[in-house]
Amino acid sequence: MAAATLVTKPLPAHPLPRKPLPAGWPRERYASHNRRLKAMRLAIALLDTGVYRPEQATNHRIRGIAADIGVHAPSDTTCRLVRALLYDHC
Repeated sequence: MAAATLVTKPLPAHPLPRKPLPAGWPRERYASHNRRLKAMRLAIALLDTGVYRPEQATNHRIRGIAADIGVHAPSDTTCRLVRALLYDHC
């Protein structure tokens, strides 16, 4: 039986340009929106590196990926959200 190989695209050298958020939202909504975007970027990067299950995604590994893709180290809350996204992916 042939073993499957994982072929992933390299991480982008430059982050995608960000669009400004609409004015007038409560501050909590901006924070929640940005946290979800960051968690999604981290979850995609983890999937690209072969981490498919939430138990494989420790806080240490998530923060290491964050450094690799050039985003600030995520909080514990964001790490939990990344694991929740990976759980939904399974």
